Amino acid sequence: MQDSISLIRGLYDAFSKGDVPGVLNCFAPDILWNEAEGFPYADGNPYRGGQAIASGVFQRCVTDWHEFEVVVGELFGGPEIITMLGRYRGKCATNGKPLDVQCMHTWWVKDGRIVRFQQMVDTLGVARSLD
Repeated sequence: MQDSISLIRGLYDAFSKGDVPGVLNCFAPDILWNEAEGFPYADGNPYRGGQAIASGVFQRCVTDWHEFEVVVGELFGGPEIITMLGRYRGKCATNGKPLDVQCMHTWWVKDGRIVRFQQMVDTLGVARSLD
């Protein structure tokens, strides 16, 4: 079984390639997902299960942002809790304003699958891009 940091690194690699099935394969069936308070997609918190996350978060990212990417900085922790410090970058689809904000993701891993996720992000920076 791969270690937790390798699991999370693989998830980000799949996400960067647009491989949604590859991302969903990392999730436990009953994964609990929370977007940061004040983030536009927090309206669905908590998301439960991969399909809810795919439609409530991933599909909205594709629609709302052009060239959206999660820039992975530091990954640390383990074996059950991994944190990623990074950035979101892209352009707002409606107004073309750039997005370049800090983010932090915390992942909880059990039996080689992701069971929980918590996003933290510069919500003011996101709002300015959407304005």
